[in-house]
Amino acid sequence: MKQRLILYGKGVAMGCADAVPGVSGGTIAFITGIYEELLGSIRSFDAEAVRLLAARNLVGFWRHVNATFLCVLGGGILTALVLLSRVLLHLLVAYPEMVWAFFFGLIVASALMVGRKIGAWRPPVMASALCGLAFGYAITVIAPAETTNAGWFVFASGMIAICAMILPGISGSFILLLMGKYEYVLGALRDLNLTVIAIFSAGAGIGILAFSHLLHWLLRRHHDLTVAGLTGIMAGSLNKVWPWKQTLETFLSGSGKVKPLVTANVLPGNYLELTGREPHLLYALLLAAAGFALVCWLERVSGAAGE
Repeated sequence: MKQRLILYGKGVAMGCADAVPGVSGGTIAFITGIYEELLGSIRSFDAEAVRLLAARNLVGFWRHVNATFLCVLGGGILTALVLLSRVLLHLLVAYPEMVWAFFFGLIVASALMVGRKIGAWRPPVMASALCGLAFGYAITVIAPAETTNAGWFVFASGMIAICAMILPGISGSFILLLMGKYEYVLGALRDLNLTVIAIFSAGAGIGILAFSHLLHWLLRRHHDLTVAGLTGIMAGSLNKVWPWKQTLETFLSGSGKVKPLVTANVLPGNYLELTGREPHLLYALLLAAAGFALVCWLERVSGAAGE
């Protein structure tokens, strides 16, 4: 029971991360030591699983797909997503500087923790990290799009976003933001819109089954290159979660809300003058330190739990 409660807590942490653009639930899975088991469990939905179901061997099927692990972890993720959807929408509007500072600290610590898992920093590994850094930064400067709410696009968004969600360093929520579906999906969770949730989940289910095989192969055959690339992506994504931003251009969303289109990072000292908002520097620094410490604590607890 203790192990399951710890696993449920890791799921909650993953759900919290996945709900925020710029933070990856895959990162939390990686630093808490459950990443490879998660990928292996997802990959186990194969022909053997279908055979066991067809033979009505439910016990064998349950064990084959490691269903207890997936259900406990998934329960934690879903709990966080449902409970936090309303809270995060409010906090990101009311206290953006402090919220982003907290996640900035999370990502800095996560990049360091993931980078420690690289065996040797050979030239190809360093090149992979630099490519990841460039890719991560490039993603953050793409402007969000205004897209259709049609079912097929919600389905496609689920497929693409879930691939990012299980990658350490790439935020599935941020991919949804770029595709213009972040607020739409978060609103569906908040309002329990079962139709949208079902369509999105179906796309996510198909996407994660396909992508998990590729990711498992990369980690098994090219571990250091893959992890270095992911570390670089995390470092590059820090541009997105810098707490102090000035909005340069806006656009009117389909729901009639004015949203930032182009932003620029500014120093805390210039933030009040440029935006008219308090930088809350002390609180931001404390929350960034808290985010950093939380990641370190999660890794320590995971290591102790695995011994």
